[in-house]
Amino acid sequence: MTQKKTKPTPSARSKKQPRHKINFPVVGLGASAGGLEAFEQFFRLAPPDSGMAFVLVSHLDPSHASILTEILQRVTTMPVVEVRDQMQILPNRVYVIPPNRDMTIIHGTLQLSIPTTPHGQRMPIDVFLRSLAEDQSERSCGIILSGTGTDGTLGLRAILGAGGITIAQEPTTAKFDGMPASAIQAGYVTHILPVEKMPGALISGIHTLNPPSPPIALSGINRILLQLRTSTGHDFSLYKKSTITRRIQRRMAQNNAEDTETYARLLKEHPSEITLLFKELLINVTSFFRDQEAFILLKQDILPTLLKDKSEDYVFRVWVAGCATGEEAYSIAIVLSELMDEYRYEFKVQLYSTDLAEDTINTARAGYYPPNIAQDVTPERLRRFFIKEDGGYRVKKEIREMVVFAVQNIIKDPSFTKLDLLSCRNLLIYLEPELQNRLIPAFHYALKPGGVLFLSPSEGVGNHTELFMPLNRKWKFYRATPTAASTRAMLTSNLNWTTAPAHKTPEDIMKSARETNLAELTRRLLLQFYAPTSVVTDLKGNILYVYGETGKYLRPAPGHATLNMIDMAREGLQLELRSAISTANQGTPILNQELSVKTNGDFHPVLLCVRPLPNPNNRQNLLLVSFQDIILDVQVFKFFAA
Repeated sequence: MTQKKTKPTPSARSKKQPRHKINFPVVGLGASAGGLEAFEQFFRLAPPDSGMAFVLVSHLDPSHASILTEILQRVTTMPVVEVRDQMQILPNRVYVIPPNRDMTIIHGTLQLSIPTTPHGQRMPIDVFLRSLAEDQSERSCGIILSGTGTDGTLGLRAILGAGGITIAQEPTTAKFDGMPASAIQAGYVTHILPVEKMPGALISGIHTLNPPSPPIALSGINRILLQLRTSTGHDFSLYKKSTITRRIQRRMAQNNAEDTETYARLLKEHPSEITLLFKELLINVTSFFRDQEAFILLKQDILPTLLKDKSEDYVFRVWVAGCATGEEAYSIAIVLSELMDEYRYEFKVQLYSTDLAEDTINTARAGYYPPNIAQDVTPERLRRFFIKEDGGYRVKKEIREMVVFAVQNIIKDPSFTKLDLLSCRNLLIYLEPELQNRLIPAFHYALKPGGVLFLSPSEGVGNHTELFMPLNRKWKFYRATPTAASTRAMLTSNLNWTTAPAHKTPEDIMKSARETNLAELTRRLLLQFYAPTSVVTDLKGNILYVYGETGKYLRPAPGHATLNMIDMAREGLQLELRSAISTANQGTPILNQELSVKTNGDFHPVLLCVRPLPNPNNRQNLLLVSFQDIILDVQVFKFFAA
């Protein structure tokens, strides 16, 4: 397979750039259709001396000069400039992307490049926000304003994972709500606000971007971590204190808790905050083929060497530890599938993929991702290994079945063993050196002699040079050397996988995971055969998510584009739908209302249901609107709808 040529990643290019130290927050704002109004509204209210830098990325016509800088300069006293390549950013300034350019930030310097993706398929907001997260970490902030599509969703995910702040425009206030709604539904937004409240929220939350001095006392942090361990069973005491402290500070700020004692009481009185803090502390930053040069090396050099001369009855064993939402595991599965096809290998693959959080594992099992992954996956791989559905991509069944996902605590649960490849990328960097020094021997113990450890560019094996021989120092591939040193280290370590608890062996974990996979298959089949066509809306009927084919009930309204389903309702449905939504807004569901809807020139009987939806995030009240044709299976539908 011919590899797609890619631009250097920020991590690959960073060594070539002079370091420009940044000690102030950087705010990336992304918008598309309807974004000009939102930009103007934001900067009318943004104080000129906030100490922040603002970088604007919008979907501009590539063939016309932009006048955005001139327009915004009329509403703010901050200098507004169109970005030039290699421009260093400064606080209290506004930087605007030029037309027909992609933009990243490296060491506080803005880098411009000519896009290689067709205009309609570009995701310039994601490109910038992802680089911002990597470059500025906790000092990064991402804001998604009005626009259509999903650009910005994965960028906010990267910023959230890096410890920054993510904000989306309240969809009901956006001229076009596609982009903010996409980010909100994905769960990557810390604040949902109308534009006029965003500058104030940034100012009040600025200490979560620049932690206050003096820092929180270690005793206060330990008290909170003890409460977390008691409630969840997970111990974060050996995670890096700087990272843990910043994330606790962010939760404290969002709850207006002035000190750790106040926040500790809040955790005790509100168990739901324990769950939110637990999610806050987890690092969920990943992507398909992250560090593409590393995956090229994996395919062209590392795996062919490992796979060489294997017999047909050989079982090739892989473990992806700390897999988050599964992109890394699927990337390795795709590369293995390609190699097995190219070299006509017939042996079996066992690919285990584990993470601490159950919700991320559930996402990984589903294998459904937003369309933005096209920035990381070549068109050939999208065609071959993914199915396009419901505004995104789902990993094909044959690749999903290669991977077994399971919940596992890498620190205390037993390891998989006799591995050919162990991938653990971007996890060690969040752990204290003491725990890193315990995990590296554990990884060696888990690998076969000659097996390969795959880390991220920011990680290494430390002083354990007797355990691993470097295969590639830049992309951190290591070969396990034949030695008993790791076994001796394991026997004297608290991380004692050699005497794994009988109640939770790797086999138990995989058995449980396979049962969960069966439950997920059952759920999908029930949805396929019994769930009616449904739409999730806000209280005004604005569409947030669609399940199934809605063309028989809704159609684009004439005039300006709209996603309001009342406006889109076909003849015979509009009045009743408006009334049902109004009734459901008062908390009363409408079930099995019989209507006649005109489709293709004829009226057809339809059952309508509108239910208020419980929203566990308490962010936005929602409605579930379902349609079902009245045919022979109407009694089945009434049974499931009741």
